[in-house]
Amino acid sequence: MNTMAYKGYIAKIRYSAEDSCLVGEIAGIRDIVGFHGDSVAELRTAFEEAVEDYLEMCEESGRPPQKPYSGELTLHIPPEIHTGIAMAAEASGKNLDQWVTDTLSAVLQPDPES
Repeated sequence: MNTMAYKGYIAKIRYSAEDSCLVGEIAGIRDIVGFHGDSVAELRTAFEEAVEDYLEMCEESGRPPQKPYSGELTLHIPPEIHTGIAMAAEASGKNLDQWVTDTLSAVLQPDPES
């Protein structure tokens, strides 16, 4: 997935063949904030303007802007999986949070040499 970041907000980026341009949307919030551009530079500018406009609109309307994901994740998994990952974390010398973070990061950013 192609992304951009600005002021703690992350944008999902895709190419629209229908519109012949790059299209983005702020991810991780319920409000829908989109933008587009014909080049990466235009898209970056449009993204930053969209974030600024969103924050200004929220301030003018007196409501707090939605924040991207907090970093807290609650999972409900079978006990045997919980046991297995806890054992893997302990064997690697990490606590469970760090082991899960490292494992999920590896999935999102696979080793280019593998």
